[in-house]
Amino acid sequence: MKNYKIPARLLSAGISNAKTKKNELKTFILYLAPYTQNYKGVNICPKASKGCASACLFTAGRGAFNNVQSARINKTNFYIEDKSLFIKKLAGEIIKETAKAKKNGEQIAFRLNGTSDIDFIYLLEKYAGLNIEDLNPHAIFYDYTKVLGKIKKYIKHPNYILTFSRAEDNETETLQALQMGANVSAVFSDDLPASYKGFKVVDGDTSDLVMLNHSGVILGLRAKGKARKDNSGFTINSNKLNTKQYEQIKATV
Repeated sequence: MKNYKIPARLLSAGISNAKTKKNELKTFILYLAPYTQNYKGVNICPKASKGCASACLFTAGRGAFNNVQSARINKTNFYIEDKSLFIKKLAGEIIKETAKAKKNGEQIAFRLNGTSDIDFIYLLEKYAGLNIEDLNPHAIFYDYTKVLGKIKKYIKHPNYILTFSRAEDNETETLQALQMGANVSAVFSDDLPASYKGFKVVDGDTSDLVMLNHSGVILGLRAKGKARKDNSGFTINSNKLNTKQYEQIKATV
């Protein structure tokens, strides 16, 4: 017995999201149910901290509605139970939208990890024979990740841009990502500071594609959903780590 129904569509139009609708490029986003919210309890966000899991954007915006959450859980169950079919369907949607963009002389964007942290670029090639480099320059792909290995793997990819996600338990990895030239997203409870831990902060809420115009900076995000009530350290309230302590961390990297 299947634990899912094949959805009519996996990708959502970015205009349905308060942030991605600000993008200068037409954007498509894949939302799954994060962490272990699926019938098998499989963790699809392997590096999620406790604060991240608690404050996940799964509960923000339209994600607060039960029907939206149920649809995302169904997609996740589909992915877990029949990964090959899921990836082939996803590839078909990507190819179709890219063909439209090419015909119209446009460039579009895809965010495949709206609320997950999966290496879809690898899976698309493995299960569907789709190398996203072949879709360049008409399609650009971007994501956020807490997996430093993915940052290292794709740092020089021509049309896949990754931003490392800072959490309460990955300060060392955060610094490593910045030193590699990657951007790092960080969630703040109040107004965004001009800098954090010595690195420039830019407003990451102005557009989901602001990462394309910067490198080695902090993309400051304002707390949304349950993140507003976070007290784990995932949401930054102040510089809890003083300069001397941070210099000690830098010395070990």
